[in-house]
Amino acid sequence: MKNWPYILIVLIVIGGAGFLVYSDRQRLGVGHMLGASSASENTGESTSGVSAALNAMKPSKAKWRSISRPADGFTVELPAGTRDSEAPAFNETGSTEPVKMLESTSDDDTVYAITWQDNPPIARINNNVPDRTLDQAQDGMLSRTQTTLMSQTRIVAGGSPGREILAHNASGGVLNARLIYVKLPGANDRLYTLMALFPTAGARHEQDVTRFFNSFVMSAPGA
Repeated sequence: MKNWPYILIVLIVIGGAGFLVYSDRQRLGVGHMLGASSASENTGESTSGVSAALNAMKPSKAKWRSISRPADGFTVELPAGTRDSEAPAFNETGSTEPVKMLESTSDDDTVYAITWQDNPPIARINNNVPDRTLDQAQDGMLSRTQTTLMSQTRIVAGGSPGREILAHNASGGVLNARLIYVKLPGANDRLYTLMALFPTAGARHEQDVTRFFNSFVMSAPGA
């Protein structure tokens, strides 16, 4: 199902803002990744299968390249074949605001992506309080994608607070995400979301996820 990773990213972006009411997953063609799932539905067998697959430490054969975005305040490494796009985020009034996105999709439907938005709606509704914004962004991401949290770590990236999560769904898909809340001069705080999405646990490579996350370095926008 070649189109599910991109649609899933869009759902994460919108869902992270906390305003999307999502009901027709099959029509959107994301049933594989967004199959019905809850904590009570996850069996010991499925969880242990995912955990075992996550132990594979070999890197993939992806060819990585460094991308510099001084105007957007970051550099990052992504597998070759990236593209720029935008995704909508619903705001307090029910209208949408653009979220910038840079993503790379491999032949096996593995996706690495980064999104960023200044003064995002989810921050505004949480009075620009970093911890509240990050917590709601994480909860929205898990809820809208119907993934179950496996682990969460509070982090500090470049002096900014963040969250790093690992989640999976009942169909075997795996989501890694790192959310970073950056306080910028003036009123325009920024929320970065780094995502690594895998159609199966066996497709996930720990070293690749680590490389992607650690390659992300923030700089002053426009520097």
